[in-house]
Amino acid sequence: MNSVEGLVTQIQGLSSTASDVLSLQNVLKQADDSLHAESIRLLPFLDQLDPSKHSLGYLYFLEACTAGPVTTESARSFVLIIARFISSCDAEQIRLAPDKFISVCKRLKDQVLLLAEPLRAVAPMLTAIRKLQPSTENLTSLHPEFLLLCLLAKCYKTGLSILEEDIFEVDQPRDLYLYCYYGGMICIGKKCFRKALELLHNVVTAPMSTINAIAVEAYKKYILVSVIPHGLLSTSLLKYAPTVAQRTLKNLCLPYIELANIYSNGKIADLETHVQAHMEKFGSDNNLGLVKQVVSSIYKRNIQRLTQTYLTLSLQDIANTVQLNSPKEAEMHVLQMIQDGEIYATINQKDGMVTFLEDPEQYKTCEMIEHIDSSIQRLMTLSKKLTVLDELMSCDPMYLGKAGRERQRFDFDDFDSVPQRFNI
Repeated sequence: MNSVEGLVTQIQGLSSTASDVLSLQNVLKQADDSLHAESIRLLPFLDQLDPSKHSLGYLYFLEACTAGPVTTESARSFVLIIARFISSCDAEQIRLAPDKFISVCKRLKDQVLLLAEPLRAVAPMLTAIRKLQPSTENLTSLHPEFLLLCLLAKCYKTGLSILEEDIFEVDQPRDLYLYCYYGGMICIGKKCFRKALELLHNVVTAPMSTINAIAVEAYKKYILVSVIPHGLLSTSLLKYAPTVAQRTLKNLCLPYIELANIYSNGKIADLETHVQAHMEKFGSDNNLGLVKQVVSSIYKRNIQRLTQTYLTLSLQDIANTVQLNSPKEAEMHVLQMIQDGEIYATINQKDGMVTFLEDPEQYKTCEMIEHIDSSIQRLMTLSKKLTVLDELMSCDPMYLGKAGRERQRFDFDDFDSVPQRFNI
């Protein structure tokens, strides 16, 4: 390349057909170091390129422009330029340089955080994910960045939209850890505790050779979230959790384990005492708000226990048993639980009596049948994918070689279905 001007001319001439773009890709790779060396004078050349037609060349120039230190003043202009590029760029072209595209998008995140305006990058980052993904089943490196922006901007509903998609392809383990961790936090923000528990569970049980900070923080939140919908925490991690997680996580989260054990006893005074004793720890972990929700939920949990023993009970008795200040406060808790579908009951306002009822769902409405059918279809799809993955693994030479070396750890029957053409 003789000059930046010459490269701009080549970009303009080699962006019309797929074969031309491939040729351009080779040219841009060779010119990449030169572009970074002249990064401070590249910005005006972006005006000579159309981001929708010259997406690959524009991406190389933009990545080089934003590689250096960014001031608050320059961040304001770069945010607009990057957002417009993401909106108009050609998906096929930017997928030829995914690392460059990811780098530019991450710099967009850094710049809006520098400006303390995370909301400005939420929509562009979602668009970037859609253009980078081959399908919605692929987890990209931009997923965690998008969820972090949603958290900081408090756009929890927008974050939930992407968490509803089933992910089957992951390139980098760290992306999965952060995707599930941030996703769990978004679900906590929307009080979708069961979905949050599922995502945090994925972090804790994901394969890992050494313990990492993401897993530790996820386990702390996992403990707190598990007691809100379920009222208890299993004292042992599941058998398929990594050995290092089973050995290490509990010792790193002792105040949280103790809180869950106290919660299961249902004694509010003991729970509040424990929270006060570890207030500084919970605060430094940024979990104090969630801990307070746990304390609040114990009243509901104790009311739910009453439904297993009594058919009718006065509001005064509920207040006394659950340690609430007044029958009116007990009434507000019961009404909220009825509204949330946590219990089924009626309140007689005249005599202040609460009658606990059975679940009225008969599981025969059209909506329920559609819901069950949808769940069955989803499980069937998942089963097919797992079958394909299992077949691929059973024919993978690397896997078979490793399994053969460690054969003494497995039962002989585990190898009955291994194709005979592989010598293990």
